[in-house]
Amino acid sequence: MMHTVDSLAAELRRLRDRPSAAVAPPVLSLFAVDVSGGAAEYGRRLRSVLSVAVRLGRTMDFEQENLPVDGVPDWFAAVSSGSGERAAPRLAQATPQFARAGRDGYVTHTGGGRPWELHDWLHRFAPDESSRGWEWWDATQVGPSRVHLWVDSWGESIFGCQELLWAAWAAGAVRVDGPVVHRSAVWSAERNATR
Repeated sequence: MMHTVDSLAAELRRLRDRPSAAVAPPVLSLFAVDVSGGAAEYGRRLRSVLSVAVRLGRTMDFEQENLPVDGVPDWFAAVSSGSGERAAPRLAQATPQFARAGRDGYVTHTGGGRPWELHDWLHRFAPDESSRGWEWWDATQVGPSRVHLWVDSWGESIFGCQELLWAAWAAGAVRVDGPVVHRSAVWSAERNATR
């Protein structure tokens, strides 16, 4: 799926403000996330990172070599600063525990996958990048340490979402299950319960 400047603008609005049930697609994909610390703080961290990436997707020329990263939260830039032994001391000093644990959780979750480099991750939000098979829809708090992440995957049950998983883990996930496709009425019921 190709993203457009208009679809990125709508996605950015959904990151800022909970969308109306009237505009929901027929189905949404759900990721159930157990988090380190409180669910509300986790949601703020995740939205802060995704908002920067989606905003860059709307406004930047991705042909340039380096993208501006000044809006990226420091903790996310630090956890996305490389892998291997050279990054370890820098990571330990500059990164909160939730992000370091999330980085390790992502590696385990992906069966030894490498942590993302910041610029590689940001490039997944370019409008013409077809590997990102989702758009942000909402997050609902379903317990003190449990969040449901809802994305529009255009009805697909299998879709490219590694960049979302990286952000979810780095923001403080301790467990991520999904995606599972549900009728949007399930999201709407949770939305109304967590107003």
